[in-house]
Amino acid sequence: MDSTARSDTATPRTTPAPDADPMLIDDALPAFDVTRAEHLVVDADLVTTWDALLATDLMTVHTPLLDAAFWVRGLPARMRGDRGRPAPAALPLGGDVPLEGWLSLGRREHRELALGAVGRFWQPDITWRDVGGPAEFTAFAEPGWGRIAVGFSLRPYGRGRTLLSYEARTAVPDPASRRQFARYWRLVEPFVGHVMRATERAVAARATGAGLP
Repeated sequence: MDSTARSDTATPRTTPAPDADPMLIDDALPAFDVTRAEHLVVDADLVTTWDALLATDLMTVHTPLLDAAFWVRGLPARMRGDRGRPAPAALPLGGDVPLEGWLSLGRREHRELALGAVGRFWQPDITWRDVGGPAEFTAFAEPGWGRIAVGFSLRPYGRGRTLLSYEARTAVPDPASRRQFARYWRLVEPFVGHVMRATERAVAARATGAGLP
């Protein structure tokens, strides 16, 4: 089992040359400011891992650090007595996206799926914005708002195993907001990696029969 990560906060990144095989996340967010990718070899075949990915409920992904971080993140709102929108009862990766601001960016059966959101996520109280569909997400460039695109992809890895990749990209269009986001990213990037690895482990546990039924 292997995991690697990559990030870049200094120079905007672009996707590979046009002759490369594009992914959904390439089409949705071809230019971005930062990215992080985590990879895990799953001891299950491609179809089994894909089914496990779609069935994984993000609301059931827990670690002590993850739970503590989400509790701290919600502290300002609780101190104001603002309960906000209730959390969904379930959030399966293969279902609808019942989260404010988030939308599906597409799915390729047994290969990949992608999600996206527009928001001011570098602030203590995150504000999300609905933008419609994938085309509107890709074209969105209003100052003061950032875009997040996340993609899960699967590739056969030898005999009976699968390489599961999870990438998160962020693009912020204007310099002032980009500077704010850069400070925020330096603080939260290790936590983002922790969340991504925990999610991949949950998919792997389900695929190999060690997860929830």
